[in-house]
Amino acid sequence: MSTPIGPYTPIVRAGDFLVISGQLGLVNGEMVVGGVVEETTQALLNMEALLTSEGASLADVVKTTVFLRHMRDFDLMNEAYMAGFGDHRPARSAFAVAELPRLALVEIEAWAWAPVNR
Repeated sequence: MSTPIGPYTPIVRAGDFLVISGQLGLVNGEMVVGGVVEETTQALLNMEALLTSEGASLADVVKTTVFLRHMRDFDLMNEAYMAGFGDHRPARSAFAVAELPRLALVEIEAWAWAPVNR
């Protein structure tokens, strides 16, 4: 699991929900090399590790927000996003922002439904 790059908690339980802070394509504090596909793939792997630490998985994600540095990367991000989530399709928003931390091309945050009494 990556160490946060700012003063925030990467995952927080709120009742039966898990709220996952924005995940970048970081490994050991360094951005993965390659582009938006590699960054999206790693961001989802980082998210999956956080969910696993709370007994949940990507299948429990009900909502994501994807921040892109360039909307021209939308289709490539979608390919990596679908590969990460498989047949599961959480509700999603995606939009471009002026800039992301660490010059990232993509950042993904999420909410997961993970009842305490499973």
